[in-house]
Formats: sequence, C-alpha cells, structure tokens
Amino acid sequence: MSWEVVLTSDRGTFTDYNGSSPLGYVACLPARLVPRFFMDRFFTPPIKAYESGEAVVAPYGLRKVEAILASKGISVVVSPPEHLEKTVDSGTKVLGINVHDPYALSPVSTKLTMIFGGGDSWTAKFFRELGEKVRKLRTRYGFKVIVGGPGAWQVAMDMPDWVDAVLDGEAEIDFPELVRKIEKNEQIPKVTYGRMPKVEEIPTIIKPSRFGEVQITRGCPRGCQFCSITPETFRSIPIEDIVKEVQLNIDHGIRSIELLTDDIMLYGSKKLQVNHEALVNLFTTVKRMGATHIYFPHISAPGAKSSPKTVEAIAEIAEYDKYTAEAPVVGLESGSERIISKYMRGKPFPWTPHDWGDVIVDATGIMVDNHIHPCYTMTIGYPDETDEDIEESIKLVERMIDLDLKAWIFPLPVIPMTASRLKGNEFPWIDTIPKKYWDILYISWKHSIRVTKELFPYLTSEMRNPIVQWVVRNMNERVFSGIEGIFKELGETKGKATEKFAKVEFDNFAGFAKTMYYLAALGFKSRSERKTAFPATN
Repeated sequence: MSWEVVLTSDRGTFTDYNGSSPLGYVACLPARLVPRFFMDRFFTPPIKAYESGEAVVAPYGLRKVEAILASKGISVVVSPPEHLEKTVDSGTKVLGINVHDPYALSPVSTKLTMIFGGGDSWTAKFFRELGEKVRKLRTRYGFKVIVGGPGAWQVAMDMPDWVDAVLDGEAEIDFPELVRKIEKNEQIPKVTYGRMPKVEEIPTIIKPSRFGEVQITRGCPRGCQFCSITPETFRSIPIEDIVKEVQLNIDHGIRSIELLTDDIMLYGSKKLQVNHEALVNLFTTVKRMGATHIYFPHISAPGAKSSPKTVEAIAEIAEYDKYTAEAPVVGLESGSERIISKYMRGKPFPWTPHDWGDVIVDATGIMVDNHIHPCYTMTIGYPDETDEDIEESIKLVERMIDLDLKAWIFPLPVIPMTASRLKGNEFPWIDTIPKKYWDILYISWKHSIRVTKELFPYLTSEMRNPIVQWVVRNMNERVFSGIEGIFKELGETKGKATEKFAKVEFDNFAGFAKTMYYLAALGFKSRSERKTAFPATN
C-alpha cells in the first residue's frame, strides 16, 4: 500500500522510554556520555511496528496530525524512523517530521550539554541520523519534507538542505493546505506559522497513542515572557472527545492513561479559576472507563494552593497512594519578586508576585501530602537578573529543603525561543550564565538526587521489561553518587570544571571504563567528605 503522507520523528521522540517517561531526559545528555547500547536497550528503545512499517503506538502529536489529515481524506501513515524504507515509496508526496529538540536548544539539553562539557546531545544526534536517512529517501523518491512540532522553531533558524518547509505552530488548519499545494505541484513557503483552530476543528485521534496519551487542554493563559505559548491559545477539550480517545486506547489494551495538559488544574477553567467539578468529573470518568493509572505532565503551584480539595479529590480517584503521580513539571522559575513581577506577572494568580514563595511552599506541601511529587523547573539568566535576584531564589530553594519537601528542583537557563518575548536574548553558555547559577545548581541538584534515590522505585514501576527495570534501578545509586560529586565541583569552580568533564566519554570500551572509574571516585570522594563534615557521635 502507498500513502500520500508519511509521518515520523527521530528516535529521541519516537520511543516509549521503556515505559518510564522520565528516562527521556537521558537523551538530553551529551551523546558521548551514554553508550548507544544503553540508549537502544534502556532509555530510548524503538517502538514496535507492523509488517507494513506502521507504528503499533505512536507519540500523541503524530497521532493528532494523522487524524487531521485523515479527516481531510488524505491517506496517511505513522511510521517509526527505523521503518521508513517500508512506508515511503514513489507514491509518497510528503514526509512530515515531528521534532522536539533537534539541535539541543531546549532548556534541559542546553543545561546538560553545557555543564558536562559540550558536544551533541542524543536528541541532536538522533535528529542528524534521521536526516541522513531522509536525505537518501528524498533523493530517490522526490517527496517534500515538512518539519513541525514543539522544536520546529529550532529548524527554522537553520534549515538543513533536506528540509523543504517548516510549520511552526498548530497543524489543524495549515498542514492539510500545505499537503494539497504539494499535490498540485504549487510552491509552499519556507516557514508557515500555524493558525489556531477552534476546539470543534480539532479531531480526535484514530489510532492508539504511546502511554495512552490524551489531550485535555491546549495552550496556557498565564503569559510568561520566556514562553512561546500566548494566553489567547488556551482551550479545554470537550469531555466527549476525551472519552473517545481514552476508550480508543483502552480498546487497544492501554489502561495507563496520561492526560496531556500544560496545567491539569486549569481543565474546564475560566479566568484561571480551578473548576473543581470539571476535574472531578474528568478523573472519575477516566477511572470508571477502566484506567488503572492516570498521569499528567504538568500542574501549577497556584492551582494546587487555590483548591486543595481538588488536589485531594483527583489523588483519591486516581489512587495515587498506590503508585504516585509521576513527577509532573511545575514552573517555579524564580524566588525573586522583582523577576516574577517583570517577566511572569500572571504566574502567581490569584496571588501576587510578593506571595510567590509562600505559594510554592504551600502548594508543594499540598501536592506531596497527596502523593504528587512535583518536578520544579527554574529559569535563570534574564537580561537584567542580578546576584540579589538569584540569592532570593537560593533562599526559596533552601526553605523547601529545610521543610524536607520531596520535590525535584532543576534550575535551567532562559532560552530565547523565537516565538517568545525574550527572543532577542543571546543563548546561554558558560561565559554568559550568571556566576550565582552554579551555587543554586549544586544546592538544587544535591536535593534532587536525594529525592530521586528515594522515589526511583515509583518512577520505574511502569517499566515493561523486568530485566531492564532491575538494571536501571541498580545503576541508580552508583550513577547518582558520582553525579553529586560532579555538581559539587561545578559549584566550587563556578562552572570551570566543565572543561574537565568534556574529556569524559562512553563511546568506546576504554572510555566507558574510565568514566565509570571517574564517577565511582567522585562518589567515594563525596561520601568521604560527608563523613568528615558530619562525624559520628556517641
């Protein structure tokens, strides 16, 4: 069978991370630090495909675009990158590629490649490898290549010769139009900015998604300047459409459902007010349909603090006391009232920037009490950010640590995404990041490593392969003991130690052995220093 449109992504996206999505962050590390064997077997294994090359399950973004095209009568298939030779042929008009972090410019990849001495991340390497394959197929069959997805802005900045066009934004309206133009041999622009569809113009997916992913909201109304999502984009998906997608996944044997949203607390909301009834109805409906687990990727601190009863209700319905919510990301951003007020004034609503520290602390307690352990991200490196601003952030982090709040805290550099209001900023690197960044980095990571060690069994509980689960769990203690030493040295040298880490590599057996020895030595050194600093007492 021949398809007009084939949809795919690079391996860094087109994987199920062995059933544990937090393992996806490993792909943000420099590729020289993680052997391909580990990526292929443990962290980013390929997704299975049918004999035809069609994916059995696929990332939600690809499934949504598949549904969009199918609703317009365009023949389409979603294929893992390893199977493109089976799905692409002379009848293919368009190869659509979904990208998340093709050039490693996302905050996490920028941070991890910076502090570990530079080099391509696995996300960038996977994209480059996909490009090599696509270039050959494109030369042979003559189809057009259109790149879209959350990382499309990166490709638009530096378009490879094998890419014909970039769609930056939502796909419902503009992607079918681009395909029709290509079918008619008409010219298409190099970059198209996708228009925003109405809720009723968003079709439901027609085939099962990875992790049982189901979108419940789109966009965010808070309007932070560092983010590319603008307030007018926020929409809640009707419960009838959510039910259709949940049922589709359950019918295919997928009973662990992930509710995709930029803030679970805003489902069904108006003017940033938590809609308790809508959320309780949503979770109750999904649970009654047969979902064994219910996850969500994002939650907000103001939402949790403003309605503790809602947090308690959804946790009880989902039975998080049995497995915990899996590290939903929460924007902490800064402890500085000045930074919050200037760059993200809507972030604390219904509170003010002055209340932000209390909002974070109180909300964390509410979430943790209900078995929701948040993963806080901070943004450091605003144009006028001072040492005093970062000191305020450090004080907030230390306050959380003193209260023993079991939440991750990850300081990230501010990235000038092209659709954000900070697009004119320079990209952060060792010589431009504030010196105080290294202090907050060490304090936060030391705490986060402790939290990871404690909660790691929960994070890996959904891994489908028990052998892989055992290997990953047993790597945890050794690897994180070594990493703690690395971050301590980074803090002490204000980042200069990155030059040393640039020599660490895993890309051959000798490099692997040397790096394991290095991590073990750092771990031993770190433990020895702790014993010296805190001698035993009788």
